[in-house]
Amino acid sequence: MTELERKLKAKIPGPDTGIEVRRTLCDICSPGMHCGVAAYVKDGEVIKIEGLDGHPSNDGRLCTKGLSNRQYIYREDRIRTPLRRIGKRGEGKFQAISWEEAYAAIAEGLNKAKEQYGPESVAFYSGYSKWYRQMLRRFAYAFGSPNYGCESSACYTAAFMAWKVAAGEQGNPDMERSDLFLGWAFNPFYSSYMGAKRAMELKERGLKFLIVDTRRTPASEKLADLFLQPRTGTDGALALAIANVLIQRGWIDRPYIEKYVYGFEEYAAYAAGFHEENIEALTGVPYEQVEAAARLIHQNPRVSCNESSAPLCHHRNGLQNYRAVMSLLAITGNFDRTGGQLLTPHSYMHVSCGFASREEEYLYETRPKDVKEPVGAPRFPLWNHLEGEMQAMDMPRQILEGTPYPLRAVFALGLNGRMFPNSGKLFRALETLDFFVDTDLFLTDTAKYADIVLPACSSFERGEFKPYGSGTAWYTSPAIAPLGEARSDTDILTGLARYMDLPDETLQKGYDYFVQTYILDDLGVTIDQLKAAELPIPIAPKQSYSDHQELDKGLKTPTGKFELKSAIIEQHPDWGLDPLPTYRDPLDGADPEAYPFTLTSGSRIPHAIHSRIHGVPANRSLRPKPTADMSREDCLRLGLKEGDRIVISTLRGSVTVLVHPTDSVPAGLVNLYHGYSEADANSLLDEDHLDPYSGFPAYRSTRCAVRKEG
Repeated sequence: MTELERKLKAKIPGPDTGIEVRRTLCDICSPGMHCGVAAYVKDGEVIKIEGLDGHPSNDGRLCTKGLSNRQYIYREDRIRTPLRRIGKRGEGKFQAISWEEAYAAIAEGLNKAKEQYGPESVAFYSGYSKWYRQMLRRFAYAFGSPNYGCESSACYTAAFMAWKVAAGEQGNPDMERSDLFLGWAFNPFYSSYMGAKRAMELKERGLKFLIVDTRRTPASEKLADLFLQPRTGTDGALALAIANVLIQRGWIDRPYIEKYVYGFEEYAAYAAGFHEENIEALTGVPYEQVEAAARLIHQNPRVSCNESSAPLCHHRNGLQNYRAVMSLLAITGNFDRTGGQLLTPHSYMHVSCGFASREEEYLYETRPKDVKEPVGAPRFPLWNHLEGEMQAMDMPRQILEGTPYPLRAVFALGLNGRMFPNSGKLFRALETLDFFVDTDLFLTDTAKYADIVLPACSSFERGEFKPYGSGTAWYTSPAIAPLGEARSDTDILTGLARYMDLPDETLQKGYDYFVQTYILDDLGVTIDQLKAAELPIPIAPKQSYSDHQELDKGLKTPTGKFELKSAIIEQHPDWGLDPLPTYRDPLDGADPEAYPFTLTSGSRIPHAIHSRIHGVPANRSLRPKPTADMSREDCLRLGLKEGDRIVISTLRGSVTVLVHPTDSVPAGLVNLYHGYSEADANSLLDEDHLDPYSGFPAYRSTRCAVRKEG
């Protein structure tokens, strides 16, 4: 073997091998981590990837999802040209067409619905990725529709709503200066691996950890000084019981409460209902552990908290659960305090980056006036009041029922029908539409229902502006040319806006104009500077901070205080919602004798995210077949062993999967990961089992039955 052959085999970059290293980011998890990637490219093809050294998100590391990028972008089902459906919806029969033909068909289909039923009859939906969402919202508004919505109708936004209700803006943990970290559903080992590294380092430096989770996880085993394991969906009751102990024993910050907190007396009276005599029956957590948690909080005065938005909010009582957990910070004086929770307003795409921007102006300045309310507004008034966009979980119902007005066309980027509760209803709704467009990288189960399918670029084939929480930012360059005729999502939107001549000059100017004018101009930074940088560069000075600086100025709440009792909800009694963070049983109304188990479809596994990489061979090999995790105790009682086939049934239907006995799952819980076409966990869920505050689905608290197949 020659030296050149050895270098080629080892994929060593250089002029002699023709291999270049190009820098980009992974956007499989979006928009959170966005880790830096070193892409090794030869003859226009990615042949190897590594983590990018020095990048603020990952500093040279990649998780199992990030490492799948090469197989991900070259999957066999990549869409490489625009497609027109020639078979039945869902059949997957298409013919290739040109971009001109695609734009013409889309313009005709959307305008036809607008002429017949009004602009509100067209919904504009974003799934994954998320980087183009500001432009899609403006596209919807330029078209005249109030119905912009996204997968955040079931992801994250409920948590943001809880923060808006309580404090006007989101708060993030000042973990490095904390004495105690309250990790409520904190599992970075599966979903934010650099957070796991940081937590382990802080533990070695003396940080205490109180971990609360329904499952045993690496965080509960490696980090916890105390671990509480409540039944799924009972977090609010547990938080209120801990609060009651703190209040009864005087382990609270009275002067802070009197000056900065609204609604404490009513809250304290309500929390008194969660006590020694009922808390174990409600949550499964012994009262002695509740007392131990309160004592740990008392003994470590600077407390910060992680309240993971998915595990807490994916219940019909989810937003209230989240509020109850947050309230522990307020009564102990740990909101707006070093070592506690600091107010962190969003800079861009729901990420706090340490600078102010005009993103909100870009999003809402062209919102149409005198139009009908967006989908879901009557059903979820708090969502509508705080977010003002379509609550997409109500979209299938409105398509099928046509009330309060017809919804006849959907223009989507990355719509994943398997993320909807009772996913079969979403697919039935898509069948009835007059017109449906989907943009994606792959010919997904959902894309097969579309009249027109558009091919999108991966993050390796386009550039993107990306700021980080460290006050740095970057603008990536394409590592490879687009596959086939694929285009970036923002180029698709800009091109279609120009083709349809939508009345929004700013939208027609495109993505770079938006980023430069609305985000960077006030910072004195140019896109060209960010594109020229090899790594994210500082764009915002580090802000100084003093305790209670935001509370002293007054929060963006009606009272200016941290609100244990929501003044917004209090002012709208017609909504039928509780101003206090009250608790209700999370489970649906199915007969507990017929359906004695609880199904959760949302828990993380380390090698997957939703259904995005089920089609990647390396990742799929780690769990090739749909498998439910059940406790060894339950499996022994049902006569089940590893790999047996079981039937999981709810009032909505049944699926047959394999079983994996484990000690990580408590008795009574069935943990089935979602997104498998052949056994879709979400097909078992009730589309009406939703949180009335946020509209979020109860992915994690549905009664079910389990039996061995045969």
